[in-house]
Amino acid sequence: MKLVSNVAKLNGKLRVPGDKSISHRSIMFGSLAKGVTRVRDILRGEDVLSTMQVFRDLGVTIEDDGDVVTIHGVGFNGLKAPQNKLNMGNSGTSIRLISGVLAGQDFDVEMFGDDSLSKRPMDRVTIPLRQMGVEVSGQTERDLPPLKMHGSKHLTPIHYQLPVASAQVKSALIFAALQADGESLIIEKEKTRNHTEDMILQFGGNISVDGKEIRISGGQEFQGQDVVVPGDISSAAFWLVAGLIIPNSKIVLENVGINETRTGILDVIKAMGGNIKLSQIDELAKSATITVESSDLQGIEIGGDIIPRLIDELPVIALLATQANGTTIIRDAEELKVKETDRIQVVADALNSMGANITPTEDGMIIHGKTPLHGAEINTFGDHRIGMMAAIAALLVKEGQVSLRRAEAINTSYPSFFEDLKGLIQNG
Repeated sequence: MKLVSNVAKLNGKLRVPGDKSISHRSIMFGSLAKGVTRVRDILRGEDVLSTMQVFRDLGVTIEDDGDVVTIHGVGFNGLKAPQNKLNMGNSGTSIRLISGVLAGQDFDVEMFGDDSLSKRPMDRVTIPLRQMGVEVSGQTERDLPPLKMHGSKHLTPIHYQLPVASAQVKSALIFAALQADGESLIIEKEKTRNHTEDMILQFGGNISVDGKEIRISGGQEFQGQDVVVPGDISSAAFWLVAGLIIPNSKIVLENVGINETRTGILDVIKAMGGNIKLSQIDELAKSATITVESSDLQGIEIGGDIIPRLIDELPVIALLATQANGTTIIRDAEELKVKETDRIQVVADALNSMGANITPTEDGMIIHGKTPLHGAEINTFGDHRIGMMAAIAALLVKEGQVSLRRAEAINTSYPSFFEDLKGLIQNG
């Protein structure tokens, strides 16, 4: 696929798709609650559709009229053994979180995914689940998918210190702990996105969070709710960067989720001197309108406890850094190696092939700024965020063309991405 290049400016107003993390969890909690849950503004990307189909396979009735997704919850005890293997597609969120859900179910399941998912380690989830009494096995010592699992109706509560900063692993253990006989304690390495904890409270459950310590009692019941999903800041990130680095641009993004565990990219943009403004802030929904304009940016150092708050935005932050003055250093981001791809290497390779000057390190990158970009062929390797990053990078290209292999990966999280880009160019 040939990408648009050499754009004079971008201008316009957008509503980005619903937050992927909240969309996944709304289906999960709706299925595990008693009564009806109605979800508006859900993301209908391939990852979320995988989660929806898995819960249908587990006996939950889910209707989607294109506007509202209606979930007829069955509670933890109402899930049924599936007639088939559970297909998680490309979704690490689906396979990890649903492993926690299935930990308390007394039936056999097999979970599998696409080529990319089959390379993602599940041992970070399977090791603690085994401690709770779950029978689970995967491929190699890292428990790569496919995973075979048989849960237990008598899960042992767990006291567990997470060795990695991962919201997916934390959430999987929370789902398992909700079905255990007693109280579990989960201690985070660094604070990560807290949508699971927020949704437990929204659906009428109890959870205690004190710093990095999370306490959950088993045997809880949830009640169906009405959920409105805010826009996904990880999807908004591509337009934020585009507005900052394409000259003479101004982009307004409405209803973007600004949960404090997800707003690291806003802090980075401000630290780099970006022209960014938040308005129409809704404290209850944790959303706001965000406006960005072209800016003269400075390189900075990014590391420590901010990393879990922007882990999915780091590919496009790397692009942002190529257009800043001076050097940007990203560290403490080894978690990037076990995403859909080894994002450290793939981001560096993709941008360097376009003329950037990036040195990958064990836990991040060193990015030298103010590098002009030229045409190249970029492979997404099935990673949606690499595809969108390349599409934004292409807008800067004045020599040659950028072509994208496996562009369909973008449908994982943002099916209308190219349509929205076209609108910004026309308005510009």
